[in-house]
Amino acid sequence: MNGSLDGILVVSLEQAVAAPYLTSRLADAGARVIKIERPEGDFARQYDSVVNGESAYFVWLNRGKESLQLNIKDDQDLALLKRMIAKADVFVQNLAPGVVDKYGLDSNSLRSHTPSLITVDISGYGEEGPFADMKAYDMLVQSETGLAMVTGSPDEPGRVGVSVCDIAAGMHGLVAVLQALYERTSTGVGKSVKSTLFGGMADWMTVPLLHQEYGGKAPERLGLSHPSIAPYEAFDTGDGGKIVLSIQNQTEWRNLCEQVLGSDTMADDPRFKTNVDRVANRDILHQEIRAIFQTMDRDEAAKRLKNARIAFGSLNTVADLSAHPQLERSQVQSPAGPVNLVSSPIRFAGEKDAFRPIPALGEHNKALRSEFGE
Repeated sequence: MNGSLDGILVVSLEQAVAAPYLTSRLADAGARVIKIERPEGDFARQYDSVVNGESAYFVWLNRGKESLQLNIKDDQDLALLKRMIAKADVFVQNLAPGVVDKYGLDSNSLRSHTPSLITVDISGYGEEGPFADMKAYDMLVQSETGLAMVTGSPDEPGRVGVSVCDIAAGMHGLVAVLQALYERTSTGVGKSVKSTLFGGMADWMTVPLLHQEYGGKAPERLGLSHPSIAPYEAFDTGDGGKIVLSIQNQTEWRNLCEQVLGSDTMADDPRFKTNVDRVANRDILHQEIRAIFQTMDRDEAAKRLKNARIAFGSLNTVADLSAHPQLERSQVQSPAGPVNLVSSPIRFAGEKDAFRPIPALGEHNKALRSEFGE
């Protein structure tokens, strides 16, 4: 399969989520990605067995790669890995802090021999500072960055239900790799990329942080209510359904009041006139809106909201997502059979996904050892 990154060789000493996320997107774009696995394999292979006996995380994040088992503690295996890296355009690693330094796989050592190489080190907290040697997993970083404290119900904090810290680190690393590849076309010189779970999520936490530092108070946990916009939450309808709506400006607020709620006075009520007013009087505002929605079934509420051009959505389950009419799928081959994945969110007009297969553990051992000269 040809792609934007056809001809780019990526060697990745990777495990879990963050680095595999990054390299899976490079593979989707046509790069050749060689995944280096420990002899027992990436431990993400064993997270679960729900996809035809394979891990959901693994099949999601490892399509289009070649799998090579290596033990970097073995001198011959380490020498083979270094020969591969010397021919690579990009080397990615997300092992525990300090591990690669012991084997001469750190960025400085590698790039001193191959200046054109782009290296990517993904870690929890970076290489400097008091947390540099801390192991970091997604929920731990959700907790450290305060994300868990702005997530959940008013009664208790909650974990975001997907691995957002890992994904953010992988996404930021991906952006940096693409920047470095572009810059290298004119300079011929690579870059040393550093991406951390903490840094990525701290950036995503900027708005709560600004509220804390400039307003003296972080946003409260409000479940499905937005902390600084009202109304922006889920409302029960009379038939037991739920509808989530969002008001972003004054025109929408007036349309909601007059065309959906049937009130000629609510839009100009001094308690609710501006968003700041509505947030300050959120409890009474939501009581009044709930009372009106209770007189409608969900279909009627949805029809009124759509006609008034008010943004709204359903409070769906994962089962609902599975049957969602907007969800696009792409099939990928795995060692256990075909798997239907969500299509890539990166789309180019007139092109369709063509995901390459998910590798079995060590599937390419013989071919790669021969190619790179064992």
